[in-house]
Amino acid sequence: MAAPAAATESQASGGPRPPACLLVLGMAGSGKTTFVQRLTGYLHSQGCPPYVINLDPAVHEVPFPANIDIRDTVKYKEVMKQYGLGPNGGIVTSLNLFATRFDQVMKFIEKAQNTSKYVLIDTPGQIEVFTWSASGTIITEALASSFPTIVIYVMDTSRSTNPVTFMSNMLYACSILYKTKLPFIVVMNKTDIIDHSFAVEWMQDFEAFQDALNQETTYVSNLTRSMSLVLDEFYSSLRVVGVSAVLGTGLDELFVQVASATEEYEREYRPEYERLKKSLASAQSQQQKEQLERLQKDMGSVALDTGTATGSSSPVLDPADLILTRGTLDEEDEEADSDTDDIDHRVTEESREEPAFQNFMQESMAQYWKKNNK
Repeated sequence: MAAPAAATESQASGGPRPPACLLVLGMAGSGKTTFVQRLTGYLHSQGCPPYVINLDPAVHEVPFPANIDIRDTVKYKEVMKQYGLGPNGGIVTSLNLFATRFDQVMKFIEKAQNTSKYVLIDTPGQIEVFTWSASGTIITEALASSFPTIVIYVMDTSRSTNPVTFMSNMLYACSILYKTKLPFIVVMNKTDIIDHSFAVEWMQDFEAFQDALNQETTYVSNLTRSMSLVLDEFYSSLRVVGVSAVLGTGLDELFVQVASATEEYEREYRPEYERLKKSLASAQSQQQKEQLERLQKDMGSVALDTGTATGSSSPVLDPADLILTRGTLDEEDEEADSDTDDIDHRVTEESREEPAFQNFMQESMAQYWKKNNK
């Protein structure tokens, strides 16, 4: 089995590997939560219990044991009532509130890596709420920056027998792939109702898909025909697995693809994240350096090196020390450094008062003579 093999391989490497995070996304009604339930039971049966996180605040009951449940932290109905929101707005706000404390979730995952090789994350049924929200991006990037993260897109096979609907699903999967920029697996669920071989044939054989489209006469079929040419490259590197969440079939093949996606993450995605992290650290260091240089420039003639204070017994202060001691220097130093010590303020005041007094006397005498002449 793939799961125990992964566990044995990690033990043979000499230390616990970081757990692989499986971020499960899917349209409402695609069987996403049932898939997570089946996946959890499968891993427990293989002696490799996963660490399960529920991020759906509006779900009434969770059919699997969740180690972390967003409902324990955020009360969905209270959020709706307090902020006057509808269902979707309540979900988005609940996720935003939860995302502000996701660093604590990361610490729990790090502690669990000795016992769990997989982290299963169930997301809200309104897929766009998680995929295109700020909180969804924060959670995804936080996971991907520390752990191998694979996006699993659950697709309802029974509803994709129409070529136009199938193309819509593929376009959405493509948008999620380019939004997350992470290893991607398409899980075609509900194969117990209809086999997914027709969808695989459409992805591999362009002419077969065109033949299916010829039965459609709407204008959408022409658009779909054009888009199918664009998605050929997307199909060529896409991992596809047929799974039945009800029967539990296809999970062995799924974990083979998960192992392949984990290797892809380590080979291609982790170096990119490390490069971005170093770039960010370099930019922050450069910004701090520029701020320090600007501060030193603003300090003007303050001596910052020991070479300029050879005749002084006091130590040279850093800019931060100068700021903290500003206004508390010794009075003797302040008097010695004053720019106005050489000015006689008494003489200056008298020199200003004398002309003013003379003008006042002249005006008074002029008014007196003018009054007497009348």
